[in-house]
Amino acid sequence: MRSILLALIFSVVSAKFVPGVLPNTFQDGDELPLFVDLLTSFSARIPFSHHSLAVCPSGTKGDNKKTGSIGDKLGGGEWKESGYNVHFREVEACGTLCKKTLNEKDSEKFKKLIKDEYRHNWYLDSLPAVMHSPKLDWVMRGFPVGFMDDEGLYYLYNHVRIVVRYHEEPTEWVGSRVVGVEIIPYSIDHVFDGDEPTFAEDGTLPSGAAPPKLKTCSTLAPAVNDPASFLKIDPGASVLWTYDVDWIFSDMVWSNRWDIYLTGNPDAEVHIFSLVNSLMVILFLSGIIAMILLRTLHKEISEYNELSTLEEAQEESGWKLVHADVFRPPQTHPMILAVACGTGVQIGVAIFFVMLCAVGGVIHATDKGRSLTTIILLYVFSGSFAGFNSARLYKFFGGKNWKKSTIGTAVAFPGVLLFLFFFLDFGLMWVGAATAVSFTTVISIFMLWICVSTPLVFVGSYFGFRKEVISTPLKPTLIARHVPEISEVNIFVGILLGGLLPFGSICIELFFIMSSLWLSQIYYVFGFLFAVLAILVLTCAEISIVMCYFQLCHEDYRWWWRSFLNTASTGGYLFAYSVWYFVTKLQIEGFLSALVYFTYNAMIALAFGLFCGAIGFYSSFAFVKKIYGSIKVD
Repeated sequence: MRSILLALIFSVVSAKFVPGVLPNTFQDGDELPLFVDLLTSFSARIPFSHHSLAVCPSGTKGDNKKTGSIGDKLGGGEWKESGYNVHFREVEACGTLCKKTLNEKDSEKFKKLIKDEYRHNWYLDSLPAVMHSPKLDWVMRGFPVGFMDDEGLYYLYNHVRIVVRYHEEPTEWVGSRVVGVEIIPYSIDHVFDGDEPTFAEDGTLPSGAAPPKLKTCSTLAPAVNDPASFLKIDPGASVLWTYDVDWIFSDMVWSNRWDIYLTGNPDAEVHIFSLVNSLMVILFLSGIIAMILLRTLHKEISEYNELSTLEEAQEESGWKLVHADVFRPPQTHPMILAVACGTGVQIGVAIFFVMLCAVGGVIHATDKGRSLTTIILLYVFSGSFAGFNSARLYKFFGGKNWKKSTIGTAVAFPGVLLFLFFFLDFGLMWVGAATAVSFTTVISIFMLWICVSTPLVFVGSYFGFRKEVISTPLKPTLIARHVPEISEVNIFVGILLGGLLPFGSICIELFFIMSSLWLSQIYYVFGFLFAVLAILVLTCAEISIVMCYFQLCHEDYRWWWRSFLNTASTGGYLFAYSVWYFVTKLQIEGFLSALVYFTYNAMIALAFGLFCGAIGFYSSFAFVKKIYGSIKVD
């Protein structure tokens, strides 16, 4: 037990996420590009582009820095240079960026975004900018577009103070490193001190023009949030976008600069202790199930083999009575079952390699675009596993139409996902959301599917059909035995119960994963997640074996589909959990936002159900081969 605990602790410590590979070191005066990302909201799941608003144009350096990968394009990420002038350790006081005049459309869009609680998301040196309250130990990524007062009037945050924290170790390296970025927003209806300068057509100051002097903020009079000078949003309102830049030395080392983003999660300690408790409970239950099952079976097999050596006839009963039918291929949709199991194997292989990449630091929780790209590529390159396993099963079931089986394996699951995704994308495109996928991205995904995934499925299928038929210890008779009548309600209840324990092994961890997906929290304990997945696999295998054993004891040899569905129902529990999470933890408003949430969760639940179903099927198959290979039958 001590070695298990030490291994678990090591996995957690080693998997603590420290984003970034090498630190950037800056000298005084070095330029630090400030990038802007999508406008997001917790209550409306439809992100919008920062530059779809009446804001200043983006800079010329680093434009579209993070829109190259498929994952970035699918997620709608669009890191673009903001245009804010940030140079290392150079203080800026009330710098002018540009001037915009709001029309009616601009005004209404700002009001809608403020009402739906949208936030700006900025990055400096790959660090997300935050609003931070050290006294309350409160951290929130991004900052609001504006705010609404008690009278229903809308005000815009048009001035920001960018506070950059840096650290120096002269004995270790030359220069400084950024360890924190904080944004303090202000709403100011600026007043010029003197004549108003002439701005260019895009709202920026002409090249070489002197920055304007303002009465509302300056070096001697820093910006403040004064209700008397709030900038009200109305058609025709003149918005002057301004900013400050402050630099503060910090004792925080570069390797710990992400710690502040984890203080916003009050459940961090609860997460660890609850997860350890969950793992111990599941291991304990799994041990009891395995012990009872092995002892019972060992006793029955020993007694049966002892009686078979005697001359008098023995009376068969229970699972031993169906030995001549237990390997009879399923009569209902054998091709669909083979395709589903092959797809589940492909998903499982992809999950395994994704977890290796996560624990090894190849993918990072904060770089969702890169993570999504890695997941897609690993799934695509796992296509041969799906083709091989579905072909072997289909051949064992006596199927002859190998082309149809292979095409089904290559098309069924990816086709459903792509249909749902593109259907949802059309809706997002209709409302002008930033996550709407471009035509070139659609072509890229289609080419990955047709030119990479599908050929790999055919290659795996080719080798699967060439192999010998899966051998079994007993051969089915020509005439099938009568199956005792079983209520469909009992079958349905059994399937529901089969997915309950596997879901129980992940439900605590699932809360933190959902918070990472939908509440922008950072998930970083990949060591724990790897352990939970291992426990999930073990639980699915054992619960499937137990239920298969009980089914055979009732002289029902039609275990093929039931062994798959018993654990595949875990995906249904996962979707039900997402409904509960939506009702109790989220404040999502609007039909399209809810549709985005439930569509993506349905995709995840479907993939998860296929994965768990494949585990249950192959575990039961191995179990049936083992026990019937241990008895002596004439």
